[in-house]
Amino acid sequence: ALRRSRRVTPTMEFVNLEGLRLDGRRPKETRRMRCAMTVLPAADGSATFEAGNTKVLAAAYGPREAPLRSEAMHDRCVVKVEFSQAAFSSDVRRRRTKGDRRSLELGRVITRALETVVMTELMPRSQIDVNLVVLQSDGGVRAAAMNAAVLALADAGVPLRDTMAACSAGYLDGTPVLDINHLEESGGGPEVHVAKLVNVDRVVLTQSDNKCSVDVFEPTHALAMEGCKVVAKVMREAMLRRTRDLAATRAAERL
Repeated sequence: ALRRSRRVTPTMEFVNLEGLRLDGRRPKETRRMRCAMTVLPAADGSATFEAGNTKVLAAAYGPREAPLRSEAMHDRCVVKVEFSQAAFSSDVRRRRTKGDRRSLELGRVITRALETVVMTELMPRSQIDVNLVVLQSDGGVRAAAMNAAVLALADAGVPLRDTMAACSAGYLDGTPVLDINHLEESGGGPEVHVAKLVNVDRVVLTQSDNKCSVDVFEPTHALAMEGCKVVAKVMREAMLRRTRDLAATRAAERL
């Protein structure tokens, strides 16, 4: 599991007596989510995914012949992910480039998840590159990056087994809370990150950023799973919009 140091604010009340969080949401509510596809014409596929004030841009290239024959796999496609965070993405003046340790770790995590959803066996000796850039960071970056990557791959026409959706949940003030923001991440409570194939209901990734008891983990994990369903609905709507736009464009070209 990925681990990071965090600022703990023990005197802050994250869920008040009325059951409301600091941003006014109920514990089981996600932030407002938005996404768009084909945002970078130069890429084979591209997308943005937003959750509240978190925004990630993804660009996909390929499948194409692997540039290095030594890295090509004779029976499947190689998926490569580069993850970076823009210097202006948060109010913390700490630049994260694509080469820092945490970015590399997140890139590896996202690669493993994408290898599960991409039908790599259909594209032997080829390579797909996915570039991810965090434009705004306010918690839930890992899940937002995975969701943006899946949308970019779909936009590029890469064959996928299913729609993969990711979401996170935390445990604060004795309550599981869905889709935590940066302030809630700083609370020091357990976090659980889940990615699942929605139609076949198969979990492909579960991570926890710190240790917790089973009594805490199970309801937090279950809540993250429910969050994936909300995310999947938003992603499906974006893909349907893109399909309708393509159909309209092709119909106009025939006239």
